[in-house]
Amino acid sequence: MKRRVVVTGLGVVTSLSCQVEDLWKRMLAGESGVHRIKQFDTTGHKVHFAGDIYDWTTGDYMSAKDAKRIDRFTQFAMVAGIDAVRDSGIDFSTIDPFRAGVILGSGIGGLHEIEAQVERLLHKGPDKVSAFTIPKLMLNAASGQISIEFGLRGPNYAVATACASATNAIGDAFKAIQYDEADIMVTGGSEAAITPMGISGFANMRALSERNEEPTRASRPFDRERDGFVLSEGAGMLVFEELEHARQRGARIYAEVLGYGASADAGHITQPDESGLGASRAMKRALQDAQVDPTYVTYINAHGTSTPLGDQAETAAIKSVFGEHARELSISSNKSQLGHSLGASGGIELVLSVLTLRDNTIPPTINLENPDPACDLDYTPNTARQRAINAALSNSFGFGGHNASVLIGRVRNGKA
Repeated sequence: MKRRVVVTGLGVVTSLSCQVEDLWKRMLAGESGVHRIKQFDTTGHKVHFAGDIYDWTTGDYMSAKDAKRIDRFTQFAMVAGIDAVRDSGIDFSTIDPFRAGVILGSGIGGLHEIEAQVERLLHKGPDKVSAFTIPKLMLNAASGQISIEFGLRGPNYAVATACASATNAIGDAFKAIQYDEADIMVTGGSEAAITPMGISGFANMRALSERNEEPTRASRPFDRERDGFVLSEGAGMLVFEELEHARQRGARIYAEVLGYGASADAGHITQPDESGLGASRAMKRALQDAQVDPTYVTYINAHGTSTPLGDQAETAAIKSVFGEHARELSISSNKSQLGHSLGASGGIELVLSVLTLRDNTIPPTINLENPDPACDLDYTPNTARQRAINAALSNSFGFGGHNASVLIGRVRNGKA
């Protein structure tokens, strides 16, 4: 019999706020974390804005020496992960370390370190490349560092499926507890790809919005004037725990993780299947895993990147899965406010989905001013809305044709 899994801790790092409750307040107010890039000079670039965390500091979370030994994406993961563990109230010194683990996602990993060390290699020679280069840039650095921080000896690895990375990692963490490989998992995703190469690479493949004169209005999912996504960075981390384990220690339980599904488009390396076939399969599998009817779902946290093809494909997929009930769903895209943090987005968005469920409040899709006729569902345009929520589905779809969906709901009368 599969064991039940609940969420007991949350942590975030975003361009809008690095505190969970403050971020939630700002999301409901319709604020944007997108602005002109302040990390580096964008002269010569096609795109001059993003959701960069320009005033970032690790503060009291680690020493300056330790911070220099890890890449920016690992710093994000560490801060959000430490906050999530603190929020959960877990004292890992009282826990069997082999029953607790870490599974994180990142689409790109240590891009800051790669660029810095290539510069040193070309201009100063091979002997000047840092000895910390490989430990800093590797995708599994973040999961490894968190396991070291808390002494967690259970399942520990990284997932790299582009923009679906965090949600695939979350699904794996869910299964690890379900199938008795662990009692507690720290999971989510982290990304720090706002660099000169990151911006130029995405811009040159025509994936990014070029609304340089109005950054806060550039990310506009499901709007007919959308012209690409807005690159962002950050981390979203959660603590998952076996239900009875959480109850026995008197933990506050935010939500139950009900189901997870994944699939592949097996089509184009960057473009989604326009019919939404792969995306619909992931959603269906999450519902089947949870053993709930589609009508049980109230809210969908959409992948909603603000790309012309992606938003239409997701709309088609939702209609395919939910049929007539699709018209009854509340849907929104957090990326309208935060931009797209690639492999971290699924973690951040699941944190926000948990809060949506907790407060029965749907965050808005801002900048939805001229709805695309092909995107004709209820995307909660511009203003947050109160609504009783049974269950929330969070979608993530990535380059490479990766699709992942996770379903959360309330714990009621011993059953979901």
